[in-house]
Amino acid sequence: MARQLRFTGTDSKIDGCPALHTDEETGEIIVQGTPVTDPEDLAQLQHFGPDEAAVVVPRELLVNWGPKEMERVPELVDRDTFRRLFETFEHTAWRLETRRGYASDRQDPDYRAFLATGSSPCDPDEPWFVNIRTQVSAGKTVGRVRIADNPPTTEQLFLLDYARHNANSGEDVRYLWREDAAGLPAEDFWIFDSRIVALLHFDGEDNMLDIELLTEPAEVVRYCVARDAAMHHAVPYDQFAAQVAAAE
Repeated sequence: MARQLRFTGTDSKIDGCPALHTDEETGEIIVQGTPVTDPEDLAQLQHFGPDEAAVVVPRELLVNWGPKEMERVPELVDRDTFRRLFETFEHTAWRLETRRGYASDRQDPDYRAFLATGSSPCDPDEPWFVNIRTQVSAGKTVGRVRIADNPPTTEQLFLLDYARHNANSGEDVRYLWREDAAGLPAEDFWIFDSRIVALLHFDGEDNMLDIELLTEPAEVVRYCVARDAAMHHAVPYDQFAAQVAAAE
């Protein structure tokens, strides 16, 4: 069975080599670099087996991107701590949404109203919207990219309709078709100030189980790279809504 490899990082500025990848199942590190082929060089390597290969990589690659711990211990936080991040971030808060639906949306009266009327109501004085307006008015940026299936699920259509309320509060909401999202992590997360990543873990019924914070620089950079790629390819929510309407 093929390994499930996750790109970890590279110090290359041009061609992406040398680089590190991580085996998602075993945690093993795959080192990509220039092969060592000179017989005299190979003869100097100790414990070098006949089926093994040696590669050359810069020291900086391992220092900057190699794992810092034998096994990462998740830092889980409660909902109140998570909510405070939306009040204390200094510059940017950004989210990637990848799921086909969320249990919290299905439990929302606004979702039931959308099912009944095709339009989602909104209370602009909800704490979320009040806080977002406060942060944006202070010069901060809040945004998200949502990945949608083709055709969108009912829950995705609800969020697409609801996006106008988010935008009215100052959020930059964009969309990306799932088939155009190859290479992006299949995870939901928030990035705060490009230094804290909050991973949102869900069960099979779309209930959020817990929130894990990441602050290790190499890990944070990986999610920031995903953010940049998503923002590059995504389109504003109203433009995406027009695409969906034209396909109906």
